[in-house]
Amino acid sequence: MRYVNSLNLTESTECFILIEPGLGYMIPVIQERFKHSKIIALHVDNFKSQEEVYKFLENETPDAGIDRICIVEWRPSLDFYKERYVKLLSAAVEFLKRKDAETRTTAVFGKRWVKNFFKNLSNINSYILYRQSDIPVIITGSGPSLEQALPVIRKMQDNCLIIAASSSVLALTSAGIKADIVIASDGGSWALKHIYPFYRADNPALAVNLCAALPSQCADTPQLIINDGSYWQSIALNELSLPSVIIPQKGTVTAVSVELAMLLSTGKLYTAGMDFSVNDIRSHARPYAFDYLFFENANRFTPAYSKCFTRSSLIKQGGSMDIYAAWFRNQKSSWPCRIYSLTGGHKVFDEADLPELLQGKQNKKKTKDFFNTVGVSGDPRIFRKKALAALSSAMKDQKYAQNIKQELGSLLFPGEKNITAQKIEHTLAGIING
Repeated sequence: MRYVNSLNLTESTECFILIEPGLGYMIPVIQERFKHSKIIALHVDNFKSQEEVYKFLENETPDAGIDRICIVEWRPSLDFYKERYVKLLSAAVEFLKRKDAETRTTAVFGKRWVKNFFKNLSNINSYILYRQSDIPVIITGSGPSLEQALPVIRKMQDNCLIIAASSSVLALTSAGIKADIVIASDGGSWALKHIYPFYRADNPALAVNLCAALPSQCADTPQLIINDGSYWQSIALNELSLPSVIIPQKGTVTAVSVELAMLLSTGKLYTAGMDFSVNDIRSHARPYAFDYLFFENANRFTPAYSKCFTRSSLIKQGGSMDIYAAWFRNQKSSWPCRIYSLTGGHKVFDEADLPELLQGKQNKKKTKDFFNTVGVSGDPRIFRKKALAALSSAMKDQKYAQNIKQELGSLLFPGEKNITAQKIEHTLAGIING
């Protein structure tokens, strides 16, 4: 009891994560004092990797801000477990950092994501079915190293499947490279700046999370629909008979790109422009859709390079790159050993053997061998109302009601508790009819 009292725990704490509590002497003391709080005990011997810790905590921690989640250490265990104890503690801390970033993002963008989802349903006239192959895949992000990899990608483009984050399309097309499928997953309206070059270059297909900001031109483009695995998205898409691939939201399009590449091919994967870092004052490959922001209003008092320096400094201070890199390093252990970087000095992936890659077996690819376009059944203009009706019905079913209310409640009303189905339905109806 004296040990728990010495921790100065706040009464508003909703969840305690106990790091290797040994025989559990702390648990009854915390239970007595915090009767309505959840207690999660992490034992060193229960986890083989940090990723297992993340998945466990993701399932067990309540939907609360990290200011209401407290990590409590049982220091006698440190002397016994030593490095293993430290790794378990580090994994718990890293999980909370990630959860905090996701919570803040959801609070800002949650309602916009839902609006985008229903808006985009009306712009689906055809969807893509895929066939898995063993062709090598190049995955491109918009990091500075993409420029270095462009000559290699240009040589390989007829023999590899190219999956491009939408932010990398402008750099690719400027180098004479056409992606086979472009991923759009960003919910912010600024993301449209990255998608417009997709249409100017006549790229063939989009892989889209329907919560992303998409232009109306998407109605003319076949779409490979990405479902984040939530109950509400799955029920809506199932009602509309729209096939999708399930890739949970990871907070960064690069993670979605790798997961999609693994679904499309069993061959080797090569990354370019997925740096998780800033190269001096360069945060992205050139040309980049937002370059005009730096050069349009530049003058002798605020030169473009000064603006680039400020932006790169803010990105470094924000720490998001380090969070993504840590996630990839931990995830790498559970992925097959077939992901390489086309450029050296990568933070996560080993460098590819370029001579072997360029001299390897060359099979001319045909996009039709991987993708099949199918027209939708029904009128897309009524998809939104059909999706809302399906969700309303599901919220009356005990099997789905709690999960759907929790998912949509956190998106539409961040920070609020005990959201009713009627309030969610009313808000969704307003979004559809607004």
